[in-house]
Amino acid sequence: MSDHDWQAPGTPSSGSTPDAPVPPPYGAPPAPPAQGYGPPPAPPQQPWPAPAPGAWAPPPKPGLLPLRPLSFGTLLWAPFQALRRNPAATFGSGLVVQLVSALATLAVVVPFMVFIFTRVENAAAEDMDAVMSGGVGAFLLLMLVPIALTLVASAFLQGVMVVEVATGTLGERLGFGALWRRAARRIWPLLGWTGLVTLALLLVVAFFTAIIVLAALTSPEALIGAVLLTLVGALGLAVLGAWIGTKLSIVPSIIVLEGAGIGQAVRRSWRLTDGYFWRTFGTLLLVGLILNVAAQVVVQPVSLIGTILAAIIDPTGTGAALGITIATSVVTLVLSLLIGAITAVVQSALVAVIYIDLRMRTEGLDLELARHVEQRDAGAAPTSDPYAPPPQGAPAPAWSAQAPAPTTPSAAWPTPPEAGEPGQPRP
Repeated sequence: MSDHDWQAPGTPSSGSTPDAPVPPPYGAPPAPPAQGYGPPPAPPQQPWPAPAPGAWAPPPKPGLLPLRPLSFGTLLWAPFQALRRNPAATFGSGLVVQLVSALATLAVVVPFMVFIFTRVENAAAEDMDAVMSGGVGAFLLLMLVPIALTLVASAFLQGVMVVEVATGTLGERLGFGALWRRAARRIWPLLGWTGLVTLALLLVVAFFTAIIVLAALTSPEALIGAVLLTLVGALGLAVLGAWIGTKLSIVPSIIVLEGAGIGQAVRRSWRLTDGYFWRTFGTLLLVGLILNVAAQVVVQPVSLIGTILAAIIDPTGTGAALGITIATSVVTLVLSLLIGAITAVVQSALVAVIYIDLRMRTEGLDLELARHVEQRDAGAAPTSDPYAPPPQGAPAPAWSAQAPAPTTPSAAWPTPPEAGEPGQPRP
């Protein structure tokens, strides 16, 4: 091999093509790219594609409730969210109701009991029976006063919480005075409905009480039979009352939001709960159990601790034990008022939440609420009340794959996968 045939290592021979790469020596760094060349540029990052016109999108939630038929969990906890969302107006209203009821009862009971005890101490032995009978009758008549005041306050609270849930669903937050002014517009129908329910309960109690009294005046055997009959009848009436109460549970919401009379509200409530009885009954029962257990958990330990402290500190029952008992009673009363206010607010809010959910499922109220919110956010004054009842004989809105695509994402949304047939209630 001549000197002209020798080539440096890594240099292609004269007979090789320039495209044939020569591997670098072991351990050597890779050769830099040729002048003017480099790695290919990375492709530009593509944004997420816009959803197709028929794709599903989550419904809007301008306020308290999402504008769609509610799941059971949302239905269960929405009343507690209503309390937390606007506590000053909601809890304040419940506390006013509890204070009115407690003060009215104390204002009647305390002076009357002082009067009766004075009469009994000063009465002669032969007049004792007449004094006691007259005292019982007068006490029953006087108790009508706090009952009437409690009915008025409870009716107001129902109206207040219906307005709060309805406006909160639209994203509005009203103060204490605004809520009470709006609820006052429908106070007379609410009072009428609350009075009818209370009267029905009093008539049932009076009926069974009369049976027991008449049986007691007859013979001991008749008294035993009357007590057994009362227990069986009370159980049957409890089942009947639970059914009727569930079917008519949303009457206050219909009275306030739709401006309906008592008769029309009863018919609307009966029709809207068709097919949703067990769902409505289960929600009302479960929330009631939660509130009752929570109240017992808070109040009972305080009362038990007071009793134990009184027995430990002053086992002989002198002044110290009396002071502890009084302090424990005051604390228990305050806790009962606070818990009673929370319970009344949550139960009243639950009725409004159930009403809105039932109308979403049967009448497409969610679409109307979404349209109302879109018009309001766009600066246009809404032309109609979104909670107004549908016209008589109007078909239910279709919620199916054949429904037209929404024009804007905030106004409506496409059909979810689980939609049913046109005009049928949603699950």
